[in-house]
Amino acid sequence: MDSIDALVSPTLKHLREHWWDDEFTEFLVETLRPRPGNRILDVGCGAGAAEVSIGRLHVSQLRLYGVDLKPGEVIAAASEAASHNLSARFTAGDACRLPFADGSFDSTFCVAVLQHVREVETAVRELGRVTRADGRIVAVEPDNAARYAYSSTPSGARAFQLAAEFFAAIASARGDVADQAVGPRLPALFAANGIEPVMVRLFPVSHPRLGAPSDTLWEARRSAIEQAMRGADEKVTSLGRQYSEALAAYEREARAADGVFVEIQNTMLFATVGQRQ
Repeated sequence: MDSIDALVSPTLKHLREHWWDDEFTEFLVETLRPRPGNRILDVGCGAGAAEVSIGRLHVSQLRLYGVDLKPGEVIAAASEAASHNLSARFTAGDACRLPFADGSFDSTFCVAVLQHVREVETAVRELGRVTRADGRIVAVEPDNAARYAYSSTPSGARAFQLAAEFFAAIASARGDVADQAVGPRLPALFAANGIEPVMVRLFPVSHPRLGAPSDTLWEARRSAIEQAMRGADEKVTSLGRQYSEALAAYEREARAADGVFVEIQNTMLFATVGQRQ
């Protein structure tokens, strides 16, 4: 649930670990078109979930590569691949400055990475640069600015509104100017950077809840506010206090409603497939 909970994060965190399924793996394989001997790069590989999923297909001599900004993730991905006896290579690197030569890969993909990148056009250009001519490029990103949230209690709407304001204030204070609505802009970004868009597919990510949330979820929501407020300026702290109060009211109303309580959260992933010109 924390992968799409707007009361915990303004973006789709931990997407690979919580959402990746067989249908998405099938889509990725169909669009990347792996062949024996191909080299495929995963930009923002995280803990290596994609490599495990693709590796299970046992394509002969397929060479999988992953790059991630966080060295800890690279180590975790290498360990995960090794535990499944997969031959994959991982390295630390920036999506805007990929440590590979031009045309190094037959296909390249990234999932829920560009939403966190400030220089998103530079990153898209890099996806194209490291992919050979006529190679496939797949980018999958949400529109975090158009997330849908519904609660059957009056205080729920207030909590979601203040959560959005709180996380926006945090992003502003940090100078985080990443494009929250990058998903639907991918085809235009591809076309502007030498990648011909060939297909767009939508994947809904949703979580309907009937019945009051568990104590664990409420605690996770409170903890997210507390962590975000540490070292924050007065504006963020003030919004954090307001949000905490609204969340407490929301929790009380949800518990009172119990079995008839409803909460729905939904967003959309925009998968754009392109071909390197």
